[in-house]
Amino acid sequence: MKIICIGRNYKDHIKELNNEIPESPVIFLKPDTSLLNKNKPFFIPSFSNKIEYEVEVLIRINRIGKHIKKNFAHKYYNEVGLGVDFTARDIQNTLKTKGLPWEKSKGFDNSALVGEWLSKKNLPSLNELNFRLEKNGKIVQSGFTKDMIWNIDQLIVEISKFFTLKIGDIIFTGTPSGVGIIEVNDGLKGYLEDSLIFSIKIK
Repeated sequence: MKIICIGRNYKDHIKELNNEIPESPVIFLKPDTSLLNKNKPFFIPSFSNKIEYEVEVLIRINRIGKHIKKNFAHKYYNEVGLGVDFTARDIQNTLKTKGLPWEKSKGFDNSALVGEWLSKKNLPSLNELNFRLEKNGKIVQSGFTKDMIWNIDQLIVEISKFFTLKIGDIIFTGTPSGVGIIEVNDGLKGYLEDSLIFSIKIK
């Protein structure tokens, strides 16, 4: 099982981190050990002083595919979810300035929170989904999939050029603006179209 993540897919988020809009999707991977077990808290690791949340819409692949055409991309997933890409921003910034890979800042243990899954049949157009992240009862991130630079099907097309997609693979589709730092005792809740998808404590 692969966790495939997309960076810089919302223009407002690109601006808040002072990045450039890419010509094609930024793709990086998290190992399977980055998956946070359900109903478990997230423990802030000792190696970072700036762990940030990034809420994202997820899809789970349901068949094997390579070089997928756009008109067939929708057949490769039946479920949509919500999760958090926990990021060690201090480490990422250091790696970026040195031109080094991001893995240590993005793929560390338990850095991928995956909430419950919803059937896409029970959701409105996937290009018009609302989602949000609440921290301690306050909305800190609010997104709309229509604002993606590359929509879900376009991402599947691009990813499958480089990586064979397999059953169970999870795609994180990018985060909107509003990313921020987590602290001990914070509570995070994620909503997709008003459905509570995850609730987690920070330790």
